[in-house]
Amino acid sequence: MFSVYKTHYKPLYNKLVDLSRNIFFYKKVKLKDNFETRINLVFIHLSLILIVFKEKKKIDFPQNIFDNIFLNIEYHIRELGYGDVAVNKKMKTLLRIFYDILLKVRVEVNNKKFINEAVIKNYLDPQSNNQKELIDNMADYFENFYNFCFELENNNMLKGQINFEY
Repeated sequence: MFSVYKTHYKPLYNKLVDLSRNIFFYKKVKLKDNFETRINLVFIHLSLILIVFKEKKKIDFPQNIFDNIFLNIEYHIRELGYGDVAVNKKMKTLLRIFYDILLKVRVEVNNKKFINEAVIKNYLDPQSNNQKELIDNMADYFENFYNFCFELENNNMLKGQINFEY
Protein backbone atom coordinates (compact mmCIF):
# COMPACT_ATOMS: atom_id res chain seq x y z
CA MET A 1 0.00 0.00 0.00
CA PHE A 2 2.68 2.48 0.94
CA SER A 3 5.83 2.64 -1.14
CA VAL A 4 9.11 3.60 0.42
CA TYR A 5 11.92 5.19 -1.52
CA LYS A 6 15.39 4.03 -0.68
CA THR A 7 16.63 7.53 -0.08
CA HIS A 8 20.32 6.70 -0.17
CA TYR A 9 19.94 5.70 -3.85
CA LYS A 10 18.03 8.76 -5.04
CA PRO A 11 21.02 11.06 -5.68
CA LEU A 12 21.98 9.35 -8.94
CA TYR A 13 18.39 9.37 -10.17
CA ASN A 14 18.02 13.03 -9.18
CA LYS A 15 21.22 13.87 -11.05
CA LEU A 16 20.02 12.03 -14.16
CA VAL A 17 16.78 14.01 -14.05
CA ASP A 18 18.77 17.20 -13.56
CA LEU A 19 20.95 16.38 -16.58
CA SER A 20 17.82 15.75 -18.65
CA ARG A 21 16.63 19.27 -17.81
CA ASN A 22 19.76 20.94 -19.18
CA ILE A 23 18.66 24.09 -21.00
CA PHE A 24 21.03 23.11 -23.85
CA PHE A 25 18.55 20.48 -25.04
CA TYR A 26 15.56 22.80 -25.12
CA LYS A 27 17.00 26.17 -26.18
CA LYS A 28 19.92 25.28 -28.45
CA VAL A 29 18.82 21.88 -29.80
CA LYS A 30 15.10 22.69 -29.60
CA LEU A 31 13.89 19.33 -28.32
CA LYS A 32 10.28 18.99 -27.29
CA ASP A 33 9.96 19.57 -23.55
CA ASN A 34 7.80 16.57 -22.62
CA PHE A 35 7.96 13.39 -20.55
CA GLU A 36 9.15 11.16 -23.40
CA THR A 37 12.05 13.42 -24.34
CA ARG A 38 13.18 13.78 -20.75
CA ILE A 39 12.98 10.07 -20.05
CA ASN A 40 14.96 9.32 -23.22
CA LEU A 41 17.61 11.81 -22.08
CA VAL A 42 17.72 10.05 -18.70
CA PHE A 43 18.13 6.72 -20.52
CA ILE A 44 20.99 7.97 -22.69
CA HIS A 45 22.84 9.44 -19.71
CA LEU A 46 22.29 6.26 -17.67
CA SER A 47 23.40 4.08 -20.58
CA LEU A 48 26.65 6.01 -20.88
CA ILE A 49 27.25 5.65 -17.14
CA LEU A 50 26.64 1.90 -17.35
CA ILE A 51 29.05 1.65 -20.29
CA VAL A 52 31.68 3.52 -18.27
CA PHE A 53 31.24 1.05 -15.42
CA LYS A 54 31.60 -1.87 -17.80
CA GLU A 55 34.69 -0.47 -19.51
CA LYS A 56 36.46 0.44 -16.26
CA LYS A 57 35.85 -3.05 -14.83
CA LYS A 58 36.58 -1.88 -11.28
CA ILE A 59 33.17 -2.60 -9.79
CA ASP A 60 29.85 -3.64 -11.27
CA PHE A 61 26.97 -1.21 -11.30
CA PRO A 62 24.87 -2.14 -8.24
CA GLN A 63 21.61 -3.85 -9.16
CA ASN A 64 19.72 -2.20 -6.32
CA ILE A 65 20.56 1.28 -7.64
CA PHE A 66 19.51 0.25 -11.15
CA ASP A 67 16.23 -1.11 -9.76
CA ASN A 68 15.69 2.05 -7.73
CA ILE A 69 16.08 4.25 -10.81
CA PHE A 70 13.33 2.37 -12.60
CA LEU A 71 11.18 2.34 -9.47
CA ASN A 72 11.44 6.13 -9.37
CA ILE A 73 10.43 6.30 -13.03
CA GLU A 74 7.44 4.09 -12.28
CA TYR A 75 6.39 6.37 -9.41
CA HIS A 76 6.60 9.40 -11.67
CA ILE A 77 4.45 7.70 -14.29
CA ARG A 78 1.86 7.03 -11.58
CA GLU A 79 2.03 10.71 -10.60
CA LEU A 80 1.10 11.56 -14.19
CA GLY A 81 -2.20 9.78 -13.56
CA TYR A 82 -1.68 6.42 -15.22
CA GLY A 83 -3.46 3.42 -13.68
CA ASP A 84 -1.90 0.06 -12.81
CA VAL A 85 -2.45 -1.57 -16.20
CA ALA A 86 -1.26 1.49 -18.12
CA VAL A 87 1.80 1.82 -15.87
CA ASN A 88 2.78 -1.78 -16.58
CA LYS A 89 2.42 -1.27 -20.33
CA LYS A 90 4.32 2.03 -20.21
CA MET A 91 7.15 0.51 -18.15
CA LYS A 92 7.43 -2.40 -20.56
CA THR A 93 7.74 0.04 -23.47
CA LEU A 94 10.24 2.20 -21.59
CA LEU A 95 12.40 -0.80 -20.70
CA ARG A 96 12.52 -1.80 -24.37
CA ILE A 97 13.59 1.73 -25.27
CA PHE A 98 16.21 1.78 -22.52
CA TYR A 99 17.79 -1.51 -23.59
CA ASP A 100 17.73 -0.47 -27.23
CA ILE A 101 19.57 2.73 -26.32
CA LEU A 102 21.99 0.85 -24.07
CA LEU A 103 22.90 -1.62 -26.80
CA LYS A 104 23.21 0.93 -29.62
CA VAL A 105 24.38 4.22 -28.08
CA ARG A 106 28.10 3.55 -28.66
CA VAL A 107 29.31 2.35 -32.04
CA GLU A 108 32.77 1.26 -33.08
CA VAL A 109 34.28 2.72 -36.25
CA ASN A 110 37.86 1.87 -37.18
CA ASN A 111 38.60 0.65 -33.62
CA LYS A 112 37.31 3.91 -32.13
CA LYS A 113 34.01 4.23 -30.32
CA PHE A 114 31.61 7.09 -30.92
CA ILE A 115 28.10 8.11 -29.95
CA ASN A 116 25.61 6.60 -32.38
CA GLU A 117 23.89 9.51 -34.09
CA ALA A 118 21.09 7.22 -35.30
CA VAL A 119 20.06 6.60 -31.68
CA ILE A 120 19.98 10.34 -31.03
CA LYS A 121 17.91 10.97 -34.14
CA ASN A 122 15.54 8.08 -33.37
CA TYR A 123 14.85 8.90 -29.72
CA LEU A 124 15.36 12.66 -29.45
CA ASP A 125 14.35 14.04 -32.88
CA PRO A 126 15.24 17.73 -32.73
CA GLN A 127 12.63 20.04 -34.25
CA SER A 128 14.53 22.19 -36.70
CA ASN A 129 15.48 22.58 -40.34
CA ASN A 130 19.20 22.04 -39.69
CA GLN A 131 18.68 18.70 -37.95
CA LYS A 132 22.12 17.32 -38.89
CA GLU A 133 23.89 20.16 -37.07
CA LEU A 134 21.73 19.71 -33.97
CA ILE A 135 22.34 15.95 -33.92
CA ASP A 136 26.07 16.64 -34.24
CA ASN A 137 25.81 19.03 -31.27
CA MET A 138 24.03 16.40 -29.18
CA ALA A 139 26.53 13.70 -30.20
CA ASP A 140 29.31 16.06 -29.10
CA TYR A 141 27.50 16.69 -25.80
CA PHE A 142 27.11 12.97 -25.09
CA GLU A 143 30.69 12.21 -26.11
CA ASN A 144 31.90 14.88 -23.68
CA PHE A 145 29.59 13.49 -20.99
CA TYR A 146 30.98 10.00 -21.54
CA ASN A 147 34.58 11.26 -21.32
CA PHE A 148 33.74 13.27 -18.20
CA CYS A 149 32.20 10.24 -16.50
CA PHE A 150 35.11 8.03 -17.51
CA GLU A 151 37.42 10.33 -15.52
CA LEU A 152 35.20 10.21 -12.42
CA GLU A 153 35.50 7.66 -9.65
CA ASN A 154 32.71 5.08 -9.85
CA ASN A 155 31.59 5.78 -6.28
CA ASN A 156 31.18 9.48 -7.10
CA MET A 157 28.88 8.58 -9.99
CA LEU A 158 26.82 6.30 -7.75
CA LYS A 159 26.43 9.16 -5.28
CA GLY A 160 25.20 11.44 -8.08
CA GLN A 161 28.27 13.66 -7.88
CA ILE A 162 28.39 14.28 -11.60
CA ASN A 163 29.04 17.98 -12.02
CA PHE A 164 29.04 17.97 -15.81
CA GLU A 165 28.46 21.28 -17.53
CA TYR A 166 28.18 21.84 -21.24
